[in-house]
Amino acid sequence: MDGYCERLGPGLWAEPMNAVSNAAFLVACAVLLVRTRHRTLPILLGVVGLCSLSFHTFANGFTAALDSLSILVFVLVAVVLLARHGLGVRPGRAWLAAPAFVAFAALVDVLLARAGRQYALGGYLPALLGLAGFAVALRSRPLAVAAGVFAVSLTLRTLDEPLCGAFPIGLHWAWHCLNAVVLYLVARAVNKLRSEFGSLASGGQTRT
Repeated sequence: MDGYCERLGPGLWAEPMNAVSNAAFLVACAVLLVRTRHRTLPILLGVVGLCSLSFHTFANGFTAALDSLSILVFVLVAVVLLARHGLGVRPGRAWLAAPAFVAFAALVDVLLARAGRQYALGGYLPALLGLAGFAVALRSRPLAVAAGVFAVSLTLRTLDEPLCGAFPIGLHWAWHCLNAVVLYLVARAVNKLRSEFGSLASGGQTRT
């Protein structure tokens, strides 16, 4: 599979920068595991890095599916946790945020397709809009910063092919590095909200 500027032929190391840059996800995962008590998103972040690494070394349909699926799982789990600990949605209903986001993403994709822009920003526009929406709804500076960094990373990902002649190694490696920052910030924000929510819940139980 040849979907990126850097890959010029078959082989395990045909995308050296795209492969090595996945270390950013693993570093972010390690830092989060040391700094936070909650493990779900940090572990999923590490899985994203490993799945992406597998795709940019063994580029085939199976590893491509793993790459996309790992990102989707991280996004959906983060959405559920933000709904639960950020918006205060009850546990029995918070999981509905996952299918709700899938429906929202499908709607955005349909509208983009009708406008002839179905490939806008690599199909990640719903994730950017969702992240920005949570940042506004929760008045979260870390999520706002994450949305800003994500916008830059998506732009670089989109420009990988158009600027291939000027930058032979491409720009996809920068997408990896910046996305590691985005996922790190999201995980940190979720864990902070989770801790604050737990403290409020404990306080409420104490008062009663």
